[in-house]
Amino acid sequence: MSPRTSRTAPDPRRPRSPARVVGAHDDAGRLDVDALIADRSTHIVVCCGSGGVGKTTTSAALAMRAADAGRAVCVLTIDPARRLAQSMGLTELDNTPRAVAGAGADGGSLDAMMLDMKRTFDEVVEAHASPEKAAQILANPFYQALSSSFAGTQEYMAMEKLGQLHAQGDWDLIIVDTPPSRSALDFLDAPERLSSMLDGRFIKLLLAPAKGPARLLSAGFGLVTSALNKVLGAQVLTDVQTFVAAFDTLFGGFRQRAESTYALLQAPGTAFLVVAAPEPAAMREASYFVERLAGDAMPLAGLVVNRVHDDVSSAIELDDARAVARRLRKRGTTERQVAELLDVHAERLATAAREQRERDGFTRSHPGVPHVPVTALSTDVHDLDGLRRIGDLLGR
Repeated sequence: MSPRTSRTAPDPRRPRSPARVVGAHDDAGRLDVDALIADRSTHIVVCCGSGGVGKTTTSAALAMRAADAGRAVCVLTIDPARRLAQSMGLTELDNTPRAVAGAGADGGSLDAMMLDMKRTFDEVVEAHASPEKAAQILANPFYQALSSSFAGTQEYMAMEKLGQLHAQGDWDLIIVDTPPSRSALDFLDAPERLSSMLDGRFIKLLLAPAKGPARLLSAGFGLVTSALNKVLGAQVLTDVQTFVAAFDTLFGGFRQRAESTYALLQAPGTAFLVVAAPEPAAMREASYFVERLAGDAMPLAGLVVNRVHDDVSSAIELDDARAVARRLRKRGTTERQVAELLDVHAERLATAAREQRERDGFTRSHPGVPHVPVTALSTDVHDLDGLRRIGDLLGR
């Protein structure tokens, strides 16, 4: 694989790399979401962010709005939650894109799917191995464990599925909803992780022929094998050796396709959207994502700040509301009721001010990154109308 820079958490002692910002925004730094999804040169949008910030809903709303604008859209969720299917009126999502009835206008359409990492792994094996070799791999117990639960497999298969969807050419816009928290960017590391595993010394020893220089190691390796047999069991070690021997001819293709998809994510036509809530922890995570994407030279469209309380009237200022409420609470019933309303108003003003400080802090740290706030709704999104409402707020 081609060498890349380490993608660990950014070092605060090192200068930050500037984000490679793509897409339209105004002089105030507000992201123009409608311009982003209407631009026919935009083919992939990746939504990333920490858990519980409305990332899945944002992905679905973007997909809905793009379909209503005439784009042929597929939204791929890697999040195991079922909210996306429910909001789109589907009983379930699986590894096959399913049409969303009632979505799309002016020739636009919307398909949705949820990544099944094992099924995707099986499909890759079946597509790139002979029928006999594929059957041998699929029946191997070590492969079955690897494809179901091995760390990094989900992220790697997300790369595979994105590459498949893009190559399939049935959609002119693919929106990817990534896993929550910092693992949302693990799929950028997945090819290297799988390479490290299958290119490791232990794997090479398992495949080493007992000839040439390897004969000098045979006695020592025999002791290691004997010890591993006692710890793991002879059958487990045999399963691993059989899997690696069968899989070895496929791995070059896996690596090449993952590298191609990684390059696709860096290329013109791709845009990353960081999704956050106006809370300290979520905004810190948003800063991490922005810095990580900048370090990997990924194209960043901007930040979506969900559930913002920016619709509160400031006709009565915070200090005035609190002062009047204190006086009214000492009087009659009607005055106490007015005081309670003023308390609610004061709390909403305080929340809005606190959220604005968080947004301002992010802007100071990342002055070149545009953002768009999405006003908090009074109810959860559970249908197409709700998604369209979120889309209206994104595009306002």
